[in-house]
Amino acid sequence: NDRSQCTPVSAVPYGPMKQFTHFNDAALSQAAMSPLESFWFPGALGDKVQGFLVKPPNFDASKKYPVKFLIHGGPQGAWGNDWSYRWNPELFAAPTSSQSSGYVVIMINFHGSTGYGQKFIDAINGDWGGAPYEDLMKGLDYAEQTYPFIDKTRECALGASYGGYAINWIMGHTDRFKCLVSHDGMFNAESAWGSTEELWFNNWEFKGTPYDNRAGYEKWSPHQYAKNFKTPTLVIHGQRDYRLDVSEGLQLFTTLQMEGVPSKMLYFPDEGHWVQKPQNSQLWYKTVNDWVDQWTK
Repeated sequence: NDRSQCTPVSAVPYGPMKQFTHFNDAALSQAAMSPLESFWFPGALGDKVQGFLVKPPNFDASKKYPVKFLIHGGPQGAWGNDWSYRWNPELFAAPTSSQSSGYVVIMINFHGSTGYGQKFIDAINGDWGGAPYEDLMKGLDYAEQTYPFIDKTRECALGASYGGYAINWIMGHTDRFKCLVSHDGMFNAESAWGSTEELWFNNWEFKGTPYDNRAGYEKWSPHQYAKNFKTPTLVIHGQRDYRLDVSEGLQLFTTLQMEGVPSKMLYFPDEGHWVQKPQNSQLWYKTVNDWVDQWTK
């Protein structure tokens, strides 16, 4: 039987979207949340690049706020007006204690992000630390210059998956941040190639294998720039991560410790590439927020 068991996709007309469930109305009515604000700036390769900003609850324009600079994974992903309990901008913006006024959250859809055309997506191929890094730095520069309530002396960058790679790349190329959070990120491009469950991804992104394109792997591997590491860093990794093996996090943490960089590692023996168990998610947010609070006081 060579017939597909799947129903063919077809387009159907629809009207305005209607909400059918209201399970969390009571809880959400008690939460002060801010809208997602969009901005555009001149990015890498002469392209306009989109960023987003979320203000803390009870925002006061006369105050200065520290920044949480979030970097998405994929890299073929994007920030948008969506909702998840993982990497939730509203939760990152919220005050973490009675002494805190909250954070301004900034997110950039750098080259490689989805939603801006195939050429924009493919621009990251073979250029992991190039145009995307330029977009991230230019986007943060633009936000600092545009929004007077941002305290650019108190900024922390956080990322997971490709975002974790970007944090590791940032670590070796700038000291503008007070602290960093690297979750499930690539540290050594060669060892990541040999330990992932999805070889096509690495071969595509780095244009071949480490033995066919050694120069490309060396050029874009964060571990090559470890002597520049100075920024306090929280490393997070799950034992069951098969996309980027836990050894990537262990290598990074070992290097930070060897170089005398203030660092801490949060290890989940029962999580994979994503932190999904509710109790682990609570621990994750507390550990991350405590780390950022510590260095952005």
